[in-house]
Amino acid sequence: MEQKSHSLYLLGITLVAAIGGLLFGYDTAVISGAEESLRLYLIDSLGLGAFIHGATVSSALIGCIIGGVISGYFASRFGRKNSLIIASLFFLVSSIGSAYPEFLFFEKNEPTVGLLLAFNLYRILGGIGVGLASAVCPMYIGEVAPAHVRGRLVSFNQFMIILGMLVAYFVNFSIANGESQAWVNDIGWRYMFLSCGVPAALFGLLLLLVPETPRYLSLKNQDDKALKVLSKINGIKAAKLILKQIKETVDEVSSEKLFAYGKMVIIIGILLSVFQQFVGINVALYYAPRIFESMGAGKDASLLQTTVMGLVNVIFTIVAIMTVDKWGRKPLLMVGSIGMAIGMFGVSTLAYFNVIGVSTLVFIIIYTASFMMSWGPICWVLISEIFPNKIRGRAVAIAVAAQWAANYLISSTYPMMMEYSGAMTYGFYGLMSVLSAIFVWKFVPETKGKTLEEMEAQWNQIA
Repeated sequence: MEQKSHSLYLLGITLVAAIGGLLFGYDTAVISGAEESLRLYLIDSLGLGAFIHGATVSSALIGCIIGGVISGYFASRFGRKNSLIIASLFFLVSSIGSAYPEFLFFEKNEPTVGLLLAFNLYRILGGIGVGLASAVCPMYIGEVAPAHVRGRLVSFNQFMIILGMLVAYFVNFSIANGESQAWVNDIGWRYMFLSCGVPAALFGLLLLLVPETPRYLSLKNQDDKALKVLSKINGIKAAKLILKQIKETVDEVSSEKLFAYGKMVIIIGILLSVFQQFVGINVALYYAPRIFESMGAGKDASLLQTTVMGLVNVIFTIVAIMTVDKWGRKPLLMVGSIGMAIGMFGVSTLAYFNVIGVSTLVFIIIYTASFMMSWGPICWVLISEIFPNKIRGRAVAIAVAAQWAANYLISSTYPMMMEYSGAMTYGFYGLMSVLSAIFVWKFVPETKGKTLEEMEAQWNQIA
C-alpha cells in the first residue's frame, strides 16, 4: 500500500509537469488554423508579401530560441518549479495578447504595422514559454523520477507534446466547424489563440501544488525539504541513501564551470539536439499537407493522410514510453535512426522517379513511426539525465537552444531545398539519419537504470 502511495504521488507530479509539454505542442500547432485569417487581416491588408507572412507565422520560434537560452539561468536562479510557473505566465499572456493584439494601443479592424509588431511580440512571448518549458519540463521530471522509471516518465513529456498538437488541431476544427469563413476571419482565429489560455492557467495553478525537485533543493542546502520530497517518492529508507548520493556530488570541491566535467558531455548534448532536428522531423510535421499535395494528393486527401500521421505519432510514442526502461536508450535510438533512413531514402527514391501513391505514405509513416519511438522522446530523456547536477541547468539550456536553432534552420531551408530537388532534400535527411546512428553507437553513453549521480561519476572518470 505504501509503495502504491509513492507511485501515485510520483505520477501526479509528473502529470502536472507534463502539462508544460502539452502547452509546448498546443502553442506551436494552434497557429495552423489561424494562419490564413492572419494573412488577410495583418499581411494582405497592409500590402505586405510572403516573407513577412512567413516571418509572422514562425515568429514564435524566435521566442523558443530565447527561452532555451535563458532556461539555464531561470532553472538555476529561481528553481525548476518556479521556472515552469514563469513559463505558464508567458503562455497565458501570449494567448490573450495574440487573440486581442489591439489591447490598449490599437483599434480593432484597423490594421497597422504597429499592430503587426504587437502580434509578433505576443507570439514571441509564447515562444519564450515554449523554450522554457521544453528545457525545464524534462529536467524537472528527470530530477524527481527514480532511475528505474525515469526514461518512461520523461518520455511521457513527448507524448504530451504530440497530444497538445492534436488537441490544438481538434480545437481549431471545433471553433471553425459550422461557421462561415467570414466569421473565422473576423472572430474565430481569436478564439483559437485564446483557447491556449485555459491549459496555461490550469498549468500555473496546479504547479502551486507540486514540490521543487530534491536535486535543486539540495543544491540550495535545503536538505530537510529534499528528504521530505524524496521520501514521498521513494520511501524514507531509499530517500536517505539517494540524498546521501546527491550530497556527495553537490559537496564535491570541483569547479562549477560549464566544462568542469569535460567538453564531451556538452558536445554530446548539443549533437543529440541537432541530430533530432537535422533528420527532418519538423519538416514532416509542419509541411505534411504540402508534402502530400506536392506528391499528387488533393487537399482533403492530404489532410486525411496528415491525420493518419498524427495517430502514428501517438501510437509509437507510447511504444517508446513502454520500452525505454526495458531496452535502453541506445538500442532505441539506433533502431529509430535505421528506420528513419529507410523511410527518407524511400521517399527520396520515389521523388527522383516521380512515383506518387500509397508507397509514399508508407515510407513517410515508416519514417515518422521510427522517429516517435526513438529520437522524439529519447533525446529529451538523455538531455534530462546525462548532465551533472551542478551544471545541469546551463548545459540543458545550451542543448535546447541548439535544438530550436536547428529546428529553425531546417524548417526555413526546406522550401528552398525542395525547389532545387525533392530527391536531394529527402536524401539529405536520410543521410543525417545514418550519421545519427553512427554518432549514438560511438559516443552516446547508455543511461538505463543509472541514477543521475552515477552518470555524474562516469563523466568525472572521463574528465
